[in-house]
Amino acid sequence: MSDPTVELIHEPKLYIDGRWTPGRGADLDVENPATEEVVGRITQASTEDVEAAVAAAKAAFPAWAATPVAERAATLRRLGAVLEERADVFADLINREQGSPPKVARALHVDTPIAVVDATVDALERFPFTSEIGNSLIRREPVGVVAAITPWNLPLHQVVVKVVPALAAGTTVVLKPAGLTPLAAFELARAFEAAGLPGGVFNLVPGSGRVVGDLLTRHPDVDQVSFTGSTPVGRTIAATAAQTLKRVTLELGGKSASVVLSGASDDQLATAVKVTVANCFLNGGQTCTALSRLVVPADRLAQVEELAAAAAAKYVPGARLGPLISAEQRKEVRSFLAPGAGGAQAVTVTSQVELPERGYYVGPTVISRVDPDSRLAQEEVFGPVLAILAAGSDDEAVVIANNSIYGLGGAVWGPDEAALEVAARLQTGQVDVNGGPFNPGAPFGGYKQSGTGREIGEYGIADVCEIKAVQR
Repeated sequence: MSDPTVELIHEPKLYIDGRWTPGRGADLDVENPATEEVVGRITQASTEDVEAAVAAAKAAFPAWAATPVAERAATLRRLGAVLEERADVFADLINREQGSPPKVARALHVDTPIAVVDATVDALERFPFTSEIGNSLIRREPVGVVAAITPWNLPLHQVVVKVVPALAAGTTVVLKPAGLTPLAAFELARAFEAAGLPGGVFNLVPGSGRVVGDLLTRHPDVDQVSFTGSTPVGRTIAATAAQTLKRVTLELGGKSASVVLSGASDDQLATAVKVTVANCFLNGGQTCTALSRLVVPADRLAQVEELAAAAAAKYVPGARLGPLISAEQRKEVRSFLAPGAGGAQAVTVTSQVELPERGYYVGPTVISRVDPDSRLAQEEVFGPVLAILAAGSDDEAVVIANNSIYGLGGAVWGPDEAALEVAARLQTGQVDVNGGPFNPGAPFGGYKQSGTGREIGEYGIADVCEIKAVQR
């Protein structure tokens, strides 16, 4: 139910072939999960709209692929400038459609993707589109039409990390944003328009995964699908895409471990707990790289429990801690708080705090003495729930960290040399050592069932390129 005092954001048109055209699908309401109010309404794409978008992208591809790198880079630099100018607009949209607190909406959801744009253009300007091996000229050529299918948890960032490297490479893109958080994608389309991107190079077709997502994945004129979301849906997309043998990039689930080594100092331990709690609770716990498992020396478990409880208490729901995206997601997260989810010995070391009257909130939760094989330790919660696990040695800590079908993120805390050695042993796509900051130019992607391929910067550009050898 919408609040009559809240201005409804209405997006009845789609962005196809450089034009805003009325959508022919059903309308979809957008809810603010912090207030449970309808704040927007979009018109979804029909099958005909998707066909038009793919045709536009296919037609625009030859000219965009042939556009000199310097011109593509200049266009994307202008995009970055437009995003900077409209940063507050994007932050407000994300606050309204995703419920993220204002400071988080700006820093995480807007400033980070702006940094990714800048780093990707830097990478483009030095990218080796040609190289030589003996008498062979090696060419990296854009794959063609890329379908980008993005999730609801990071409405701008997840779009930028897919679309911008693809455009940098010279591919054209059809974007299907998440139905729960589509509003930022419409504003991004306007930003591309303002930056002077040629018609057909970027196309926006919102809609359900069952209709729009499935059609894009099956479409013979789509050359690559880039999907971020759950591992089960990723498996379905990979199987469907295999029917036309199109390339697939999958960024899927995670159950990242933050490992504190036995040699960590008291200061390192305290920092590790504070940073791990912050990372686990970021965005309401709804990040695929959340450090949701804290693996600590068994002889320091009581100290860690005290530190974690104190850190978690600072995450006030509705202020520092945002809501979950929906009532369904809240129900799923609550199922991890039921007795037995963390194993017989698990104990909750923080209690549920008072929650706002409206909104899909779950309080900050820390559960300790978790069984490494329990549901809480094995499954992605996607909510503000941290599991603490005890290890008898550093070797056992590595075993616990790697005891997962996932391998997306991770962290190690301790003496530098030992921490780097353990980082090399973790089966995961990214590892932060002693609080190493996010690098907007580094490759992002996972091991095992966390996905295939890499996004961001040079690696994101390479991911949407075919490789050709020309012998001379």
